[in-house]
Amino acid sequence: MLWFFVFFFVSGFCGILYELVWLRLAMAQFGVTTALVSIVLSMFMAGLGGGSWAAGKLVRRYDKRITVAPLRLYALAELLIGCSALVVPLQLLWGHSLLEWASKQATMGSASYYLISGTWLALTLVPWCACMGATIPLAMFAIQRDPRNEARRSFSFLYLANVLGGVAGAIICLGLIELYGFHGTLRVGAILNTTICVVAFCLTLASKGAVEATPSKSSETAPATFKQGKSALLLLFTTGLVSLGMEVIWIRLFTPYIGPVVYSFAMVLVAYLLATFAGAQVYRWWSRRHSRESELAWIGLAVLGLLPLLTSDSRVPLHLVLRVFLGVMPFAGVIGFLTPMLVDRTSAGDPDRAGKAYAVNVLGCILGPLLSGFILLPLVGEHVSMLLFVLPWLVMILRPRASDERQLVPRVAAYGLVVAALAVFFLTKSYETQFAHREVRRDYTATVIATGEGMQKHLLVNGTGMTSLDQVTKMMAHLTLSSLDQPPRDVLVICFGMGTTYRSVISWGVPATVVELVPSVPKLFSYYHADAAQVLASPFSHVVIDDGRRYLERSATIRRHRHRSASARPDSWFQPALLEGLLRGGEGAASSRRHSAAVAARR
Repeated sequence: MLWFFVFFFVSGFCGILYELVWLRLAMAQFGVTTALVSIVLSMFMAGLGGGSWAAGKLVRRYDKRITVAPLRLYALAELLIGCSALVVPLQLLWGHSLLEWASKQATMGSASYYLISGTWLALTLVPWCACMGATIPLAMFAIQRDPRNEARRSFSFLYLANVLGGVAGAIICLGLIELYGFHGTLRVGAILNTTICVVAFCLTLASKGAVEATPSKSSETAPATFKQGKSALLLLFTTGLVSLGMEVIWIRLFTPYIGPVVYSFAMVLVAYLLATFAGAQVYRWWSRRHSRESELAWIGLAVLGLLPLLTSDSRVPLHLVLRVFLGVMPFAGVIGFLTPMLVDRTSAGDPDRAGKAYAVNVLGCILGPLLSGFILLPLVGEHVSMLLFVLPWLVMILRPRASDERQLVPRVAAYGLVVAALAVFFLTKSYETQFAHREVRRDYTATVIATGEGMQKHLLVNGTGMTSLDQVTKMMAHLTLSSLDQPPRDVLVICFGMGTTYRSVISWGVPATVVELVPSVPKLFSYYHADAAQVLASPFSHVVIDDGRRYLERSATIRRHRHRSASARPDSWFQPALLEGLLRGGEGAASSRRHSAAVAARR
């Protein structure tokens, strides 16, 4: 079993490595947008879940027909994962070339762009990630075939090692990227996966004939355990949905203290994985003597799930690291305890059942961030979203129970936890409440705050100051356009900001397009300038919500389309579609050509 622990530690390390690097490479090829990030992560998780389900099903169907050492199947999966490190960058590059070719053939809007890029990313990532997801059922199959191993709790054993490797990957991979670059870091992952393959194959040669292909005791007793599997599957789906959905909200809550979203994500990920590992280890110790958890563990998730509201409250004096770790780790630790417990209980060591259970959990992990980012956060904000996510644990206390004096203390404790959860929700305040004069807008990309009065107005995106009212942002448009040897045909402004630069450009009476990454930013235009409505209603005004670099790559096609649509309503160019990016330069650097000028300014 020691070798399996080493294998899954290294495999978990490589999994995080690939996720981080592939995400960055995909953004480099297809644009830095929230929708694209969601597509990449969804395809990654979909591959994991699909591979886990398919591998478990195949193992169950062909169990008696498999004559090779089961560990060789696992070795083959690791070899394929190692190949992906070298092939995926090429596939992403081919996808970018495909989009360039498609844009030359016909006008391509954002919807078409996402359709083609999303399809290509699915074809690229899902098969390789399915190999990653297949490793757990295949390893459990190898463990089950060896009567010397304990198969009943094999999932939690592999899960523990995998999470620990993920912690190491989240900490070390960023350093590897700095040292060796993206492609060099991927080669490190490929070498590690290939090493796992070679060592696993050699182990099958060393132990050839020592183990007969006979089912373990755990597989014989599994059917009795599976009778209660449906409720466990529902809980697995819910824990996946809630934990990954809350992760999106955690990033929003802590970004004002940590800084850019990339760093917030990294710190939240490290805290989450560390606590998950600790919770899984506690489960391994606890399960040696116990078989049934207390209901308080589930109801306690309501309080622990709302702790980030307390630690992110600006009135609470905490170091930024403590804000994240104290807010995230208690909840993640309990989830790390409950998730492997539920899979062990459902599968009892059976690879097929473990594959299905893990796939159900992954399905929740896919839907959670989508529910959070595109529905809950834009509609109700961080506070209410957190309450909705802990609601399943709060209603557990309402379930009818038989009267029993021995249950009095747990019941009182359960009601106490509910009261504590509600107290945290009602007594804490959101980050924006510290600003006396403010207007707040939320969307799938960011929480945007307009604050201040007079010339002291400011714009904050996810708590980070972007710009303030200044004469410089006005003059950079006038100076750039007046420096041309002839009047410009059109102007492009990258990043809307407060709209000062764009407003100045419109005064020249030439067609102007502004590309903004965050849909809520242009909606706050009127907070800073009284004539915002007239500027946006101008026939020369076109507001586009998109990634600036990607827009420039399509600019020739879009320019032709824009001139053909000059008579269209100006507001038809304001597209609140799922388009966003991390290019937050602001209202800054200016450039021009002979017949056109592109204006961008530093916020």
